[in-house]
Amino acid sequence: MGYKGVVTNKSSNIRRLNVTGSTSATHTLTWSPPNEQSLIITINGVKQHDASYSITAPNTLVLSAALVATDEMEIIGINDIGTTITPAQGSVDADKIADGVITNAKINASAAIATSKISGLAASATTDTTDASNIASGTLATARLGSGTADATTFLRGDQAWSAVDAGTANKPYFFAKTTADSVWGSGSYVQVVLNSVVAESNAGSFSTTNYEFTVPSGEGGTYLIGMHLFLPSQIAGCYMKIQLNGSDTTASPSEWYFNSGNSANRRVQSNFLMTLAAGDVIDWWLYGTSGTTNGGNWVWGWRIF
Repeated sequence: MGYKGVVTNKSSNIRRLNVTGSTSATHTLTWSPPNEQSLIITINGVKQHDASYSITAPNTLVLSAALVATDEMEIIGINDIGTTITPAQGSVDADKIADGVITNAKINASAAIATSKISGLAASATTDTTDASNIASGTLATARLGSGTADATTFLRGDQAWSAVDAGTANKPYFFAKTTADSVWGSGSYVQVVLNSVVAESNAGSFSTTNYEFTVPSGEGGTYLIGMHLFLPSQIAGCYMKIQLNGSDTTASPSEWYFNSGNSANRRVQSNFLMTLAAGDVIDWWLYGTSGTTNGGNWVWGWRIF
């Protein structure tokens, strides 16, 4: 007598899909059947042989002939426990994934993830919808702000680079020029001050000892302090001084000095102006005296404040 063993009970997962009003031979199932034999298909109550249909892709059913609009098709899928079931595309959502179960090792660093798959990202892969209000105060490291070294000696530039402050650029450009020979004072007209010697300048050639003028270097526009020192001989009872910008009088000049004609002593006077200058601007100095006496000892200077 043969041995009568005990058969292990098996459970099945049954899926069902009804199709009506279709005129297509291709239909998308809501599950991924492992093979054609796992399906029971009836059309208008007539069971279809598995040779009359096939499975393509993970969940696409293709009939050998298209349905007509009046056909009624029922599809039953049977998957035994233990059979590998592949979820249909797009069927896995966040609720089906437990928090904290995806490790870094399960993420392919070289694969591109579509932005539509990530909550909080805009359609453009380079655009993040997170704004400053979503970042807690004090949580963003300075290293995340720009390239270079961030410390107490650096600042963040407009190009997002950390850079050290160059103390050597403070108050530049600057110049100091003077007269080494006598200058003729204008008597009845203005004459340009002869400034034939440059004592110091930060940008070589910015002060011309030929034209006796200062030209603002490229990229060095800003607010400048411009000054002048005059030596007035005793013969001059009074004088006028003016600074020209690009050949025209400035709003800050002419400035005037008046002296008592009875005062026969030599005098030294000076004046300073704040001027807003742009790259390429040219400034020069002019004098008008009460007589045509010659003298030396005239100086001019200037530097950019900011």
